[in-house]
Amino acid sequence: MQMAPQMGYDRAITVFSPDGRLFQVEYAREAVRRGTTAVGIKAIDGVAVLVDKRITSRLMEPKSIEKIFQIDTHIGAATSGLVADARVLIDRARVESQINRLVYDEPIGVEALAKKICDFKQQYTQYGGVRPFGTALLIIGAEEDRSRLFETDPSGALLEYKATGIGAGRSAVMEVFEEKYREDLKMDDAILLGLEALYKAAEGKVEAATTEIGIIKLADKKFYKLTEKEVAEYVGRMKALVESGKGEKEEA
Repeated sequence: MQMAPQMGYDRAITVFSPDGRLFQVEYAREAVRRGTTAVGIKAIDGVAVLVDKRITSRLMEPKSIEKIFQIDTHIGAATSGLVADARVLIDRARVESQINRLVYDEPIGVEALAKKICDFKQQYTQYGGVRPFGTALLIIGAEEDRSRLFETDPSGALLEYKATGIGAGRSAVMEVFEEKYREDLKMDDAILLGLEALYKAAEGKVEAATTEIGIIKLADKKFYKLTEKEVAEYVGRMKALVESGKGEKEEA
């Protein structure tokens, strides 16, 4: 029996196919596309990440699912894809951040950390006996007088965005951002827009218990996660805005 043309190029190790593709990397990207939706959005006074944790059973404890992590005092990250892979990358990022503090006695740059993580991910696309990480990260941080938002790909590619999304609902999220994102958004409005993007991606199934939000304000350059009560307030406000917007369209 003759094997399909790509079969010899997607077994065990990552090698180029004759048309220049890396099938293992493409499969890792597919793992991300099937993951929970995460969004990142910059504001004039900070940056935020928001995640829909996608609770699959009412028996699960929502607090046990962690999708947003603190890496350093001024850096945080949201993940989508294979949870175990993400945990390894988060631990690596924390170690790199602490190494920088010990060696140079200063916090690591957000872009420098993102590049280190991408270099680490790229190694797993190049050597035999390993597979690519099946996860993408949204890395946020604050340095000097500006906020940063980076998206990392399983291939090790790195891009900086004003607003972006990863995971299953990425296309719906980007549609909302392309239409409504403005560079003069304040943090409050940015969080509401991020929630609206999650709301559209999840087809209206957004609840405070299953939503996680992490923010960094330029005023103090500190990363912290909002409490469930704070998230509930934002979710309520977002739903009210969405419903009022639907009402206005129907009247028109």
